[in-house]
Amino acid sequence: MIYNLIIYLYLLGVAVYSRFNEKVRKMWRGEREAFRILREKVDPNAKYVWFHAASLGEFEQGRPLMERLRKDHPEYKILLTFFSPSGYEVRKNYDGADIICYLPLDTITNARRFLRTVRPVMAFFIKYEFWYNYLHILKHRNIPVYSVSSIFRPEQVFFKWYGRQYGRVLKCFTHFFVQNEISKDLLEKIHITNVTVVGDTRFDRVLQIKEVAKYLPIVETFKQDTQVFVAGSSWPPDEAIFIPYFNKHPEWKMIIAPHVIGEDHLRQIEKLLEGRKVMRYSSLTKADLPSKKAELQAADVLIIDCFGLLSSIYHYGEIAYVGGGFGVGIHNVLEAAVWDVPVFFGPNNQRFQEAQGLKAAGGGFDFETAEAFTRQMDVFLTDAEQLRIAGVQAGKFVQGLAGATEKVLSSVKL
Repeated sequence: MIYNLIIYLYLLGVAVYSRFNEKVRKMWRGEREAFRILREKVDPNAKYVWFHAASLGEFEQGRPLMERLRKDHPEYKILLTFFSPSGYEVRKNYDGADIICYLPLDTITNARRFLRTVRPVMAFFIKYEFWYNYLHILKHRNIPVYSVSSIFRPEQVFFKWYGRQYGRVLKCFTHFFVQNEISKDLLEKIHITNVTVVGDTRFDRVLQIKEVAKYLPIVETFKQDTQVFVAGSSWPPDEAIFIPYFNKHPEWKMIIAPHVIGEDHLRQIEKLLEGRKVMRYSSLTKADLPSKKAELQAADVLIIDCFGLLSSIYHYGEIAYVGGGFGVGIHNVLEAAVWDVPVFFGPNNQRFQEAQGLKAAGGGFDFETAEAFTRQMDVFLTDAEQLRIAGVQAGKFVQGLAGATEKVLSSVKL
């Protein structure tokens, strides 16, 4: 079969490229380590539920399901696998799963060996994961398999004439829990009807995050009673637009959490700030906060040069900006919207259903030019009621689409 030939060629390419790329090398080593981890940790008497997430974003979508399953059904153990280092390396110590490892590449031999070792009682594949050999063997062994938060588009290979053979992989799923009606309609056109529209579990996840948000005394001291613009996961094209605008509005403070935290990028940001009083988060600790309180309060801009705080930092803003929209695509707009603040983002957002929904609800605002950004921002800076309404709409949008986790688990036979 052509698929297996492609997989073996890919495997060869990874082996070669791993010599020159650190990320690929981690994946290559991790896949080979997976069977050792499984041999050491799999309990032959346990019942495993297997969750597979390609990367960190898919993990966050699957996390509400894992945590709810762990709470309500402690009789099961959880196996979590990743494809990408950006997921595994960040969450390899996640305490919500009993075993965490890379998923060995989808060869027939690997799939048989993996499933023979784990013997899962059911499997959840998050969003875009459609591994042909794993899924066919799961089906052959009558193991229920669920696709969660999946989303389908007409341009995908399953709906093309040349993708019919590979499209058989969709017949292996016990049920699809999809994000929207478009996905359901597309699947029905190729005679797949075991489909339920439940929405996206990411809405549940951001509400979870909000409930356990961190209190950040440094950010609290910086903000005081001022209005703050929070930019999260920003890239240079984003910063080239919002920084010059707020340099002209010194009555507003800025919190900037760039996507890439490197010294060159941080200095580039500071250079754009035109003499405004800037402090880096890492230069402060809770212990020395009293001695630096006055300096922090007098600062105009706080740069977040560390990870793990952004979802809580959005709480301190009156307006949020989510970066990436001038590159491959925007980052997580829901993390900001859940705090009842309007969210700005760049033009590359068409493939992001949550951004489209946020715009339609009146809580999200995209733009292509600095002039367009200025026009909408001027409205909010001069009309407090418009700002308040947009924030309320953003929060309502998130609240209104929560509940996918409950819908999935209530339909699964546990």
